Amino acid sequence: MVANEFRSFIRQEGQRLYRDLAWRNTQDPYYVWLSEVMLQQTQVSRVVTRWAEWIDAFPSVFALAEASTARVLAAWQGMGYNRRALSLKAAAERIVAEYDGIFPQSARELVSLPGIGPATAQGIRSFAYNLPGVYLETNVRTVFIHHFFQDVPDVPDKELIPLIEATCPGEQQPFALPQDAEDTSRAWYYALLDYGAELKRQVPNPSRRSKSYSRQSKFEGSRRQKRAELVRLLLAAGEQGRGLELSELIHSLSAFELASGRPPVAGDLVQSILGDLVREGFCRENQGSWRII
Repeated sequence: MVANEFRSFIRQEGQRLYRDLAWRNTQDPYYVWLSEVMLQQTQVSRVVTRWAEWIDAFPSVFALAEASTARVLAAWQGMGYNRRALSLKAAAERIVAEYDGIFPQSARELVSLPGIGPATAQGIRSFAYNLPGVYLETNVRTVFIHHFFQDVPDVPDKELIPLIEATCPGEQQPFALPQDAEDTSRAWYYALLDYGAELKRQVPNPSRRSKSYSRQSKFEGSRRQKRAELVRLLLAAGEQGRGLELSELIHSLSAFELASGRPPVAGDLVQSILGDLVREGFCRENQGSWRII
């Protein structure tokens, strides 16, 4: 499928399948950034609710930067991958301290911020600032593999990037010069996202043929689940103004495991996970008691 035909097809499908999501009704980079981070590992239907709740709790990048780690983690509970919450706070602090609360527009500056990779950076650039660039997200990857690499296994991103770059509306791209006022980077990537989501329902997920594809590991019984439960226990104790000793954490986590039909946890494993949480900035230990920072 040649570039112009492909672009016309995607634009038509984008209009037909457009999803009117709350974060698409704003060009505030803070709101856009939150949606991009939340959508990385969480279903759209869940993000719709949690995004609105987050905005109520932290209505601006300044509010997020000033919030305590405990409050940020508490607001994030149930979303999974708690590191995302820490990165949001750390990036907010940098944006306030270094940019006076104004999000930078360049990809180079955006990817220098905690937790912001190339895809998130371009999401901010396209959806907040309407700037062209390569937005290589899973639904976008799905579309390009399906249309340009049918039946090809292990498709590397380096093969997709020139196609994505060439088809995104922008003054630098000969195939993608805007055809009308509505043909923008923002609208183009919305169309790709919505068509890609629909495509996954119609055919076996093409993104599984990406070289970068990796199946998500099982959560139940995993170290990741134990980490999440330890964070939850520490947050609950913090709400009561106290920390938890190692023996209490071992007891509570073992009770959680036993209730799920698994054996109790070893103390060495709990200590190892706590060590990770301390190093990553989740909590601290003082005289044998652990607390969320």
